[in-house]
Amino acid sequence: MNRSLRADAQANQERLLEVAAHAFARDGADTSLKAIAAEAGVGIGTLYRRFPAREDLIEATYRNETALLCESASLLLAEHPPVAAFQAWMERFVDYMLTKRGMADALPKILASREGLRAHSREVLSGAVDELLHAGVVTGALRPDISSADVLMALGGVTLITGHEDERQLASRLISLLLDGLAANREAPISPAPSAL
Repeated sequence: MNRSLRADAQANQERLLEVAAHAFARDGADTSLKAIAAEAGVGIGTLYRRFPAREDLIEATYRNETALLCESASLLLAEHPPVAAFQAWMERFVDYMLTKRGMADALPKILASREGLRAHSREVLSGAVDELLHAGVVTGALRPDISSADVLMALGGVTLITGHEDERQLASRLISLLLDGLAANREAPISPAPSAL
């Protein structure tokens, strides 16, 4: 019986975090917690027992979305060739960042106040990209001179532009361009243009 209750509680929490991620992406960090609870099929009391403050729910959602994104790298590599897996993962990264953008007003304060949260996120995201890059390099599909930091910076730019233009399809087109730049047949990076200054 206790085991069943624990399973139900875990399922409720997972459902709450899933619904919260969609709600924050759609309506922002100030979205109704009562509406999140209702959509998740739980009472508002259940939500507050798990997450006493709005910031607790935002942090838990952010942690959960980051974990799901990073765990998906291995799952995608098990199902697809490395380049296709990387492309699918980048698409998921854009959706992850759109969720994060929905929490933009509250998240910086949370990241600053919860010790180690920002560093942990960077570490696990870099690890996921490293895994995808390594798989591509081993098969000869991707260049060996690319760092996870560069890929994450490029993806950050893609999501920033996409968010500003409010055009999700633009992200997919830019991801395709980015993958072209990572391809193994582009062995040497193009030299930067000389400064006009």
